[in-house]
Amino acid sequence: MRQILQDLKNGNTLLEDIPAPQPSNGCVLIETNMSLVSAGTERMLVEFGKANLFSKARQQPEKVRMVLDKVMTDGLVPTLEAVRSKLDAPIPLGYCNVGTVLDGGDTAFKVGQRVASNGSHAEVVKVPKNLVALVPDSVSDETAAFTVIGSIALQGIRLISPSLGDTVVVTGLGLIGLLAVQILRASGCRVMGIDYDSAKCALASSFGAQVVDLSKGEDPITAAEIFSKGFGVDAVLIAASSKSNDVVHQSATMCRKRGKIVLVGVIGLELNRADFYEKELSFQVSCSYGPGRYDKNYEEMGLDYPFSFVRWTEQRNFEAVLELMAQGSIEVGELITHRYKLSDATEAYAQLDDGRALGILLQYNSTGHRAAIKSTINLKEVPKSPTEPNVAFIGAGNYASRVLVPAFKGEGANLVSLVTGGGVSGVHHGKKHGFSNTSTSFDSALVDEVDTIVIVTQHNLHADQVIRGIESGKNVYVEKPLAINLDELERVELAIADCSYAVSLMVGFNRRFAPNVQKIKSLLSRTKSPKSFIFTMNAGAIPDDHWVQNREIGGGRVIGEACHYIDLMRFLADSPIVSFSAIKMGETNPSSKIEDKVIVSLSFEDGSIGAIHYFANGGKAFPKERIEVFCDEAVLQLDNFKTLRGFGWGGFSSQRLLVQNKGQKECVAAFLSSIKAGESSPIPIEEIFEVSRISIQVAESLR
Repeated sequence: MRQILQDLKNGNTLLEDIPAPQPSNGCVLIETNMSLVSAGTERMLVEFGKANLFSKARQQPEKVRMVLDKVMTDGLVPTLEAVRSKLDAPIPLGYCNVGTVLDGGDTAFKVGQRVASNGSHAEVVKVPKNLVALVPDSVSDETAAFTVIGSIALQGIRLISPSLGDTVVVTGLGLIGLLAVQILRASGCRVMGIDYDSAKCALASSFGAQVVDLSKGEDPITAAEIFSKGFGVDAVLIAASSKSNDVVHQSATMCRKRGKIVLVGVIGLELNRADFYEKELSFQVSCSYGPGRYDKNYEEMGLDYPFSFVRWTEQRNFEAVLELMAQGSIEVGELITHRYKLSDATEAYAQLDDGRALGILLQYNSTGHRAAIKSTINLKEVPKSPTEPNVAFIGAGNYASRVLVPAFKGEGANLVSLVTGGGVSGVHHGKKHGFSNTSTSFDSALVDEVDTIVIVTQHNLHADQVIRGIESGKNVYVEKPLAINLDELERVELAIADCSYAVSLMVGFNRRFAPNVQKIKSLLSRTKSPKSFIFTMNAGAIPDDHWVQNREIGGGRVIGEACHYIDLMRFLADSPIVSFSAIKMGETNPSSKIEDKVIVSLSFEDGSIGAIHYFANGGKAFPKERIEVFCDEAVLQLDNFKTLRGFGWGGFSSQRLLVQNKGQKECVAAFLSSIKAGESSPIPIEEIFEVSRISIQVAESLR
């Protein structure tokens, strides 16, 4: 299928061939009939892409702070690589889609129904069910394509809560502003529109608004005074885009006492206290389509808000807009300035430079059935070495694309297939790294040509994907964790035990392969004495609603990341773990579900002991990772996998690397070498299961 993407490095608009998404529960698979280019939002994205690096930084100062923090902890080179990787990946464009249901999964939507959604500009889109609404028969595809834009306007109006006869000013008469004028008029409000564009003012006037044409020098303050009969307007809806703070000041001046100002556009927000204090004005920023926006439980998990308590959600706003369209209260015919076929997408986006462009529609050649939609596309034929493993990757996220794929490629592996959920990253990284094909179907990784699969997906998918790989006779490299609960782990163990193939299972516990860790291992081999370990991971905070923190998806940070340290301590102790204990910050709070500030104590069969301090509440000025080993009246200390120091260690004082090395490349090299030699996994399978089991048990003990 074809999809429109934007290159963040240079702002170029791309029409790429992408493998179609696969059906899944909780989502609706839709074949697109029509989509609308959002002139305001998408123009901003294109302009951001065309800006140089300095301009990009100025537009996102909060990201600059994050980059500087990363430099402090990880160093300059890894940080630059991470920034380049972010800017290198293209992003999908579009969020105003109307099409026909191909697969409704377990939702209430049926095959063949016409629906509107926030799907992107692509021939096939997969959209969570709460972001999809049925299109009435009387509403055309062209009209329905304006549903999402109309919902943005409607949500801003809902925050105003206008009453019959209220006077409302709409500042900015782009698509959102012009739709807002119509919705306000349908609500029985008197409306005044303000813009610099005479053509847009004329449209607003045709919809029943009084207008102020700034290009003609008309004074909006005076006009509002007359319009409100000297009382001041009841509310102002700001749908303009401006870096100036004057828009808010102007809005405050026009309002009556206790009037309302709602922002749906993008403007300067240095507010003047006096403007709001004297009139007791309220100011609110509207969040996109309505309640549910950016709430993962609502949008991704499909959990709806109770109708009685949240009357208007994103989806219900979609439905309300479509009903207004069916009633004829919203007319979009005069808002459409351009129509293009999808194949002419680059020409369509060139119209964004023309300030007169409003509704730009993209038309698709729908087939009406799934048979014509491909889940796998060929990229290019790359010569393959007959002596190297043929590898398929499942997942192309940041870690996979920046670290693991280059590591496997650097070790000479034949890169066959790259499987991703959405397809966009698969095409981009597939071309970049020389994969033969890319797909959205896991089955493409299980073909005879592939002998090794690398799994770098969300943690809740790992166990099932590992089992499918094993049962298909594939060697499996899975990024940690192997499983997120004991039931999954037991099923993986049974799959290995029952497997009739000579397959290798490897978990990406790369830290034990780091050069400085290998040096520690070598030094410790001199003694048989028990060791004392203190491992500190200054992990840094991530939001509580991040998928890693979700026990059902990510398993929590102990299972998802602290497992690295459990494995590393097991490796350096070179002795089985016999017991553990764990405590987390906030133990006295029964409702605490986050396990990211914990202390884990381990004891080993040989008498060694260790403590893992995994803290998400530390400062970035302190090293992110520190390893300390106490043994035979001497100490070894490793900071950030870069600087190793010996204290009282005869014949060794220090070893420093130029750049941080956590052993990722060495881990991959060891795995591929074992496959080629027909040997077992570089990490003994018993240790893999031991560490995985202890990690899960530690996490469960904290719940």
